[in-house]
Amino acid sequence: MPAAAPLAPTASLLRRLGGHQTAMWAAALAAPCADAGITTPARLAAFLANVLHETGGFARLVENMSYSAERLVQVWPSRFPDLAAARPFARKPKALAERVYGGRMGNIHPGDGWRFRGRGLLQTTGRDNYARLAQATGRALDDLPAWLETPAGAAESATRFWAWRGCNAPADAGDLEQVRRMINGGLIGMADVARQHRAALAAIAEETRTR
Repeated sequence: MPAAAPLAPTASLLRRLGGHQTAMWAAALAAPCADAGITTPARLAAFLANVLHETGGFARLVENMSYSAERLVQVWPSRFPDLAAARPFARKPKALAERVYGGRMGNIHPGDGWRFRGRGLLQTTGRDNYARLAQATGRALDDLPAWLETPAGAAESATRFWAWRGCNAPADAGDLEQVRRMINGGLIGMADVARQHRAALAAIAEETRTR
């Protein structure tokens, strides 16, 4: 039997998944997904599940650092073990970014935590990741934040990070939790990613039936 044709994140597929501005995102993702080998049902479903979770369906490209104290305890329990620890940083985005990102991921200067907060479809975070992306794309580090907030930059940064982390292998094996760990460093948001993954697999199956 002939090999299955490579899949692409088409506008109709993204519409099935409730995405925003689907034609624009389909165009932005087509070449980067192909370059990263995100072209099978297993890989595309795992990739889109994480992207849809991180961006709220392509609705946001910059990390929201404005959290309630209660949410801070849930998202960063190691840094905010209780409400007393979290309250000084509640609804204070810049202070929170410095608290949770400062001094790691290559963030060595004051303000780096905020400057290099998550951006793009998979939330590129930290000076080290920004610098690697700048080198790979031939862009100046100072230009990266604005570029990551464009469709082209958001899409390319996500597929490059996916490839750098080696996410195709666990996606092929159906290990969605390992994919999530590679992207997020843990399993925060796993329930929603799993829900999005089920929806993506179903939508991809329907797309292939109606080709």
